[in-house]
Amino acid sequence: MKKIYIKEEYCIGCRLCEIYCQVKHSKSKKIIKAFKTELDMVPMVTVEEIGHHSFAVQCRHCPDAPCVDACISGAMSKNEKSGVVTCDDQKCVGCWSCIMVCPYGVIKRKLGEKKIASKCDLCQDELEPVCVKNCPNEALVLAEEEEKDES
Repeated sequence: MKKIYIKEEYCIGCRLCEIYCQVKHSKSKKIIKAFKTELDMVPMVTVEEIGHHSFAVQCRHCPDAPCVDACISGAMSKNEKSGVVTCDDQKCVGCWSCIMVCPYGVIKRKLGEKKIASKCDLCQDELEPVCVKNCPNEALVLAEEEEKDES
């Protein structure tokens, strides 16, 4: 399975990964509308900063996926073929069990009329996740798990 890996030494904390993610998953697909009127959107990738070091963090699509096991409504599911863990917005009841068990702390609450979980879906409808495609320093890399050390 392909996953997104972070090259911390190349990340400059520009947060373009967050911006492109938020616009991609917005209703309008327009940057101004996504940030000014669609206030319930949260990026599915988050840039963490510690001093002068920054790095992007998103769902690791765990092989054992504790969020799937913890989900009481069946909204969290794992595609056995691709390994991608997704959240069905229509099934999510906002119990936050997935948030509590996520070992990486990357599942967020999407705020709005219906409070539901929000997490990285690896941009399944794209050839490459938008965060990876638009990272100016190539700090984010999409690679097979075995390839990560060679990148």
